[in-house]
Amino acid sequence: MRLWKKALLGFGAAFLISAVLFVACIGPWPTYSSGFERASYFTNALSAIDRGARLNKFTANPERLQAGWGTSLMNPEAGVPMAGYGARHNIKEYLWGDKATYLSTGVHDDLHVKALALGDGTDVAVIVGSDMLLVPPNVAEAVRREVAKQTPLTSNNILFTASHTHDGPGGWGPGLAAFVTGGKYDPKVVSLLTAAFTQAIVDAYNNMGPARMAHGGVNAEQFIRNRARTAPIDARLSYLVVEKEDGKRCIFVRYSAHPTTVGSRFVQFTGEFPGFLQSSLEAALPNTTVGYIGGSLGSSGPKAPEGGSDIERAKAMGEELAKVVLANVDPAKLKWQSNMDIASIGIPLELPPFQLRLSQKLRLSPMLPKLLGVPQVAWMQSVRVGDLMFVGLPGDFSGEISLDWANAAAEKGYDLWPSSFCTAYVGYISPDKYYNEAKATAEYETGLMSWTGPHQEAFFTALMKRMFEDLTKPATV
Repeated sequence: MRLWKKALLGFGAAFLISAVLFVACIGPWPTYSSGFERASYFTNALSAIDRGARLNKFTANPERLQAGWGTSLMNPEAGVPMAGYGARHNIKEYLWGDKATYLSTGVHDDLHVKALALGDGTDVAVIVGSDMLLVPPNVAEAVRREVAKQTPLTSNNILFTASHTHDGPGGWGPGLAAFVTGGKYDPKVVSLLTAAFTQAIVDAYNNMGPARMAHGGVNAEQFIRNRARTAPIDARLSYLVVEKEDGKRCIFVRYSAHPTTVGSRFVQFTGEFPGFLQSSLEAALPNTTVGYIGGSLGSSGPKAPEGGSDIERAKAMGEELAKVVLANVDPAKLKWQSNMDIASIGIPLELPPFQLRLSQKLRLSPMLPKLLGVPQVAWMQSVRVGDLMFVGLPGDFSGEISLDWANAAAEKGYDLWPSSFCTAYVGYISPDKYYNEAKATAEYETGLMSWTGPHQEAFFTALMKRMFEDLTKPATV
């Protein structure tokens, strides 16, 4: 065979192999529209939920509520990357080590981890709030290991939440996906975060003592908007108040507006409006620790007061929300409870096939997440404290779905608090009715950031219902 023919044959073979590898790893692949009900990842999740429920001791006559809380400072050094806006991070730094575009210059206001431990004499659950974009899975796993060395707590007992500030610490995860979100990986940041989370949780557990609690909520639609479409949104500002016998109190607040009042050019760490809300309440209420839970942030934008710089508007929004809470947490008017059954379920969650769509008929390869470092196993958690129910989801959970869930739970006598970013990020979890709209793939939430397929609402709703049933049926016995 002549040399030119050999070269041409070699070139053709190399091109064919490259094309096959490109399609296998990058795409395009055909989209799928099949259901999930018979899929192993779904049936395995249901079985895991049932196993988690059996780890609890359910009783209609619980002992006196035991409660404790802990706080730890989580301020990174100047120069640590900030998580939240991809515009802050230079992709050339990831690929070739070029200098980062924007690095933090310091701390504007303190970042914290705050943990609340609640027990009924047998079962204990810990609610953890953090001034972060999200709780990364590697940090959560490291914290679980450290906490297990110092307490009896397991992954079934700890619900991680984040405020979703876009001005918190980055550098917490390896891989391209984590870099785009949080900047260059730095193991020192993981150590800082692990120590802060562990301290708050262990302190909360060790400080448990007799207490009483009350919870409620108020419509705060003046500070939130549906940023995706003209549709309802979860506008409830929820509050949980726990008081010990010595008069010390802990308040946890949940709200669903995205903390994106401060833009990407701001390069100081800040808790954004959730941080200012917490500090405002703590300044107004002596002997009170305040934590924050980011609620159902998908499609939920902020409506901060007008005027001033971005950071001034974020501060004003936090202060205004604090006033709303203060108007509703008068101890004399709260409905206190002292004896509540407590139970919790936490499961690792295998996800539906990855589907980032290029069009209605084409998607990127399901192998791509592994190449980018997107987690294929997420986490879902639920905690019940009497008639209060927390549900932690692994992504930007839609405020529209949340509203439906909360209304359904209220009909059964429960106050449901769904939260996002529970130890993983799997994109946006949006209503199924928007998925197949002609314009859906062109939209940010239902297109670029929608990764869990055409039945994401139905999938997570089915899991939530099983958790709800498992945690509430025994309590009625």
